[in-house]
Order: sequence, then C-alpha cells, then structure tokens
Amino acid sequence: MPIAYRFPVCRSTRPAVVFCLGLLLTALAGCTPRTLIQSELADALAAQGQVAEDDPLLARDAAPFYLKLSESVLRDQPGHRALAESVAAGFAGYAYAFVAFEADRLESTDANGATRLRQRAARLYRRAHFHARRTLAAHVPGGDGALSDPRAPLVLRREDVGLAYWAAAAWGGWISLSKDDPDVVADLPLAIRLADVAAQVDPDWGAGSLKSLQATFEMARPGGQPRQALAGFDASIALAGNARPGPLLAKAEAYALPLGDRPLRLAGSRAARACGLVADAIP
Repeated sequence: MPIAYRFPVCRSTRPAVVFCLGLLLTALAGCTPRTLIQSELADALAAQGQVAEDDPLLARDAAPFYLKLSESVLRDQPGHRALAESVAAGFAGYAYAFVAFEADRLESTDANGATRLRQRAARLYRRAHFHARRTLAAHVPGGDGALSDPRAPLVLRREDVGLAYWAAAAWGGWISLSKDDPDVVADLPLAIRLADVAAQVDPDWGAGSLKSLQATFEMARPGGQPRQALAGFDASIALAGNARPGPLLAKAEAYALPLGDRPLRLAGSRAARACGLVADAIP
C-alpha cells in the first residue's frame, strides 16, 4: 500500500556540517552539562532534517549517516518531538523512495531481489513507526495504551499531528509489506484511527499529506470506498499545488493502480520522474 509522504521533497543532511557540530559539542562536554549538549545537538539535527534537497541521489547517499547519527541522539532524548519526527520521516521516506521503488523496478527481472528489498523496506518502516510512536506516546494522555487500544480515548494536540502522521504513515507502509504477518496486518484499523484523529486536529497538515494518507487508507481498508478516496486525493492535490507532485503520485499508486486507470498511473509516473524517484514510466 503506497503511503502519501511529504516526499518527494528530499531531505538534505549536509553530513560534514552535522558531523563537525557533533564533534564540537562532544569536545565541550567537559564544561557543559551533558543534557544541554544533547538537547542542542538534537535541535540542530531536527532543523537539518527540514532542509529541502533538490538532488535525490545526494539525499540518498547522505541519508544513512544522518539517520544513524540522529537515531543515536534520539535514544538519549526520546521525548524530543522535532527530532523524532525528523527521524521517522527520514526512515519512512528512505524506505519509500529508495528501497520500495527499487523493489518495484526489479520485480520483472529479479523477483527474489525485489522480495529482499521489500523485506528491508518493511523493517525501515517499522523503525520509523517505532520512533514516532514512542515519542508520541510520551506526549499523549494514556501513553501507548491510547495508541494500541481502539477503545481508549486518543487525544492529540496540534503539535502532535506531525508525529501522528509519520507514525500512521510508517505503520501503513509496514503493514502493506507484511501480508504474511497477521499480527501486523491486524493493526491497520489502529493506523487508520491515528490518521483520522490527527486530521480532526489539523486536516490540512503537510499541505495535503494527511488528506492523501487518509485516502490511501480508505483504498486499503476492507470495504473502502473509492469515491471517498478519490475526493481525498483530489483535495490533497489541490492543497499541495503544482510544486509538489507527491499527492499525484500517491493517487496514481493507491487509486489508479488498483482500478486499472492507466492514464492516471502514467501521470503519477511522470510526477515521480520529475522528482528523480524513478527512471522509467510505469508500464
């Protein structure tokens, strides 16, 4: 199941800058409290994760360094909302744009290789979900119980919506690649619920990304309504504008592909190529 990420807006990591900052803060550890150092580094990494990068290959090559460094800092700052959101977005975006897409490209020539890549993508989605969910649970009333029990009340604030989006989106990606794991698939209603509650708080979050995610879930859930999903995708595209082809790509994959709408699929493929995500048109 394709997920409507903020991709394709690739993330610049400028690894040399971040690495030097990390070394500098480490060198100052003798005269600065450890928690202050970690907090400042977390702030810097979170801010760096929001910088747009127009070279997808550079983003792909730099992402592992940024993600590993950020993940290590997040372990010591598990409640850092901005860094958790950035890390979750990074892992989910990497899984989607650079691993799952490659699996689709290999499918016709190397089925075993495609399977291995999808398994890797599922693990990356799971990792993204873990980071977003752990930090979100630290901020919502009821903790993780509110996220895992459909009968428990789930209350989100506006500042929680970004984390909720990435937790739900990564959850959906993980579920879509885990069809042989009933325990994972059984969590689909919880992922849908999380996205729906987030949309009640800030329906236009991410310039249409949240609406697109809801539409994707509508197509994925048992008994989903294609017309309702189509309205959601169109609303997402209207919010995103022409500068962000991600919602169009999500509509092509989640709506047009299952329904066999070839022109719309090709439009989505052109959108993906425009951002450098795929090399060839969808057949």
